[in-house]
Amino acid sequence: MNKRDAKIIAETITTDQLAAMFDNAKKGITNWREPSKVNPSISLGAAWNIYYPALVKRMRPINLPHVKTNMIWLFGDYLPEELKPEKKSNSRKPAVDVFHQDPVFEVSQ
Repeated sequence: MNKRDAKIIAETITTDQLAAMFDNAKKGITNWREPSKVNPSISLGAAWNIYYPALVKRMRPINLPHVKTNMIWLFGDYLPEELKPEKKSNSRKPAVDVFHQDPVFEVSQ
């Protein structure tokens, strides 16, 4: 999940949908030592310990847009498919035509 998509989703996501995302992440993440995308100086496990209690205890920060955005940015890959944005095909034509030749490895002297 990228930050831009996370910000868009955070505007409309419900607390129940966030809880489902965290449940899926709990089942799906195997390496909790991996660095966080939001803050690479902490692990996924440390980020979980910050965000998950705020959700479960319905603490005030959960209502702040940037907190929801960061939660989704970090664990958004575990959202249900209907909440994820459509993936755009990245089959763009290069800006310039590229001249190419196969390399010749044997050169006669």
